Amino acid sequence: MEVPSVSVRDVFKTYDTGTIKVEALKGVDLTVERGEMLAIMGPSGCGKTTLLNCMSGLDTVDQGEILIENMKLHELPDDERSDYRARRMGFVFQLYNLIPVLTSVENVEMPLLVSGMNPGEARRKSMEHLDIVGLSDRAHHLPGELSGGQRQRVTIARALVNEPAIIWADEPTGDLDSETTNDIMDLMCRLNDENRQTFVMVTHGQDVGDRAHRIVRMQDGRVVDDGMSSTPAGGRKRSNG
Repeated sequence: MEVPSVSVRDVFKTYDTGTIKVEALKGVDLTVERGEMLAIMGPSGCGKTTLLNCMSGLDTVDQGEILIENMKLHELPDDERSDYRARRMGFVFQLYNLIPVLTSVENVEMPLLVSGMNPGEARRKSMEHLDIVGLSDRAHHLPGELSGGQRQRVTIARALVNEPAIIWADEPTGDLDSETTNDIMDLMCRLNDENRQTFVMVTHGQDVGDRAHRIVRMQDGRVVDDGMSSTPAGGRKRSNG
């Protein structure tokens, strides 16, 4: 049997500000299969982004465990955990997180250079991935010279350039208009289908969630619907293309 990309087991997370304690996650259980595109939805403050950050190792849990490709990421030393994220994970954020003084290709190649790749090979791979997202003609433009949709395509190219097993996306279309949102989702779905990479995305948009194979709904720090009952055999639900 194939190992799931992500296994979340009875996870709790509390934020203590000193004056108030916020229970962000309350016993969450969740499994994400390899190659699945999963959408996590729910009202603001329900724990969606906290869960994403805990699953990706950007945040720690108070109780329970999270396995990434059957490995307990939180038990690794900091440097090994950072190295694993650099090699096996990609990140797409709502506000792009591009370095404004670097061109598109320089932003995309940054993870490869940080991981020690030869600069010539890093540039070649970065150009290749900009071409995949349809932006090779904007390779030498700064982020400020690009539209919102183009900046998000650069972000996706950067997330994919190290050929990660899992891509984490926090509101990847939250700052885009409906037409550009559809274009970005077309791209992400195509890449998911072609490369069988796992996508886990947090979104408020039902139109975005409907493009996923499965929607997990959260409320008050708990998973209230894991989407399994409405997912056809094989776990592959996708509408709108």
